[in-house]
Amino acid sequence: VYNEEAASNEYTGRPSGEMSLYTSSMNSSEEHHYRLRMYVTEEYNPQGDGGNLQFSVKINVYGKDGDRPLSAGETVIENLTNGSTYDDGVDTFITGEDPNNYIWYSGKLWRAVSVNNEENTTKLVTQWNISAIAYDDDSSAFEGSYMKEWLNDTTVDGFLGNLRNYENFIKTDSVWDVTENVNNLGSIERPNSTTTVISPVGLLNLYEYQSASRGYISQNFSDANTSYLNNGNLDWWTLTPYSSTYIWFITNRGTATNFTPVGLIGVRPTVNLKSSIRIVDGDGTVDNPYRLEGDNDTDLSGTLLSSRYSGEYIRFGNNENNLYRIVSHENGSGTKIVSAEPLKNSGEFIESTFGNTMFSSSNTIGTFLNNDYLNTKNGYLTNIDIDMIEENSTWYLGAIDYGYSYKLAKYTDTTMSSTTLSTTNAKVGLLRFGELMAGQFDELDINTNYWILTLYSSSYSSSNSYFVGYNGGNGNYSSRNSAGIKPSLNLKSNVIITGGDGTKNNPFTLS
Repeated sequence: VYNEEAASNEYTGRPSGEMSLYTSSMNSSEEHHYRLRMYVTEEYNPQGDGGNLQFSVKINVYGKDGDRPLSAGETVIENLTNGSTYDDGVDTFITGEDPNNYIWYSGKLWRAVSVNNEENTTKLVTQWNISAIAYDDDSSAFEGSYMKEWLNDTTVDGFLGNLRNYENFIKTDSVWDVTENVNNLGSIERPNSTTTVISPVGLLNLYEYQSASRGYISQNFSDANTSYLNNGNLDWWTLTPYSSTYIWFITNRGTATNFTPVGLIGVRPTVNLKSSIRIVDGDGTVDNPYRLEGDNDTDLSGTLLSSRYSGEYIRFGNNENNLYRIVSHENGSGTKIVSAEPLKNSGEFIESTFGNTMFSSSNTIGTFLNNDYLNTKNGYLTNIDIDMIEENSTWYLGAIDYGYSYKLAKYTDTTMSSTTLSTTNAKVGLLRFGELMAGQFDELDINTNYWILTLYSSSYSSSNSYFVGYNGGNGNYSSRNSAGIKPSLNLKSNVIITGGDGTKNNPFTLS
């Protein structure tokens, strides 16, 4: 697949409009050797003469003499005004309670965790839990797991496929150390790499969490870990197995414990930024995170919202309920969005029962969303907002038991060859199990449980529906219980951006 670089590279001298095969640095004593291969499909025969064609390709090599520019992570470390570093000889970890290591990329807030000393790649982990799913059905192995599938799913339903130009930004052949460890937190040693997996996206392993928390680790569950990786007291999975059937996760106190992989715990995707990625703006604080070259758009007025990225913020709605986020472009031409937090009234979360066992525009929560919420007299939306919403969207209602794949919330089976027959049509709905943005994006103490569409399918609990828990995981309630409401809806294909840059402090405005 040929991908031309839109911008030139000022450091190497490569002009725009060429495909960048590889970028690196070397000193005067080094010598690098490469073998280049080009493949042409056997079916390629435009002249129709049976073949015997010859092909050639030209490789341009560009280089400049001088000091190597700093990678994104090296810039973060050089500019640290609070926090510190820990170098274990392989990686340099950023440590501290709240260092200036925030990075905004592809609509999401990340933390720079470490820089590899040899490759100068930068490990990033999302600040918040992007979703919550089972790790797998019975195994703690990352290879072949639901977790690996979700993180590296390039369709509209997974994480990787919704990252902006991921081939240009992240190291797609990253090596993830998933070696088993039974030690207690505080005595974890660097894994011996007996078990590794190669994929673009992974999770932090337990050693990386401990190293980035250096000096802030407590062995007492009653004492909170104050490292920046303890993200607002939420639970989240790590990569590290405790045994063949148990895996470590970080608790909302910042300690570590192990659990069966069928548990529905928060997911914080982790990637390695290429060494060639530079910081071009920001100061690394939460209100002014670092911005990356190629992901720092400044003038988007007139741009279709459907061209933007999952996680970006938009101004939509009224008063305290006027902040939404892009989920995906599931219907192709439009933009699926969700309220940035559950609806409020005078600062207090609004709660509702779910209603009967299947979501529709006429069950309890569906009636609220498709009547009260759309009534301008109630103050949630303006007429202009309502005019932007697609009249009739399809909502997928697949049921899931504990230990089942996230794919079954939308598809008949895990091959994803056909969507579930359990659907309903409505103007406004909710997110489903495992969907992007179906996570927690605020601290435990100031958020609440909220409903999602998906039914819990166990026969003895057929009246239960899933919710996203305030601690970042998933659970299921009787539909007669109450939980918060995060409206989700599809905006029309002709909605355009009139201002803003898509960050929380400067959300897109729309027309």
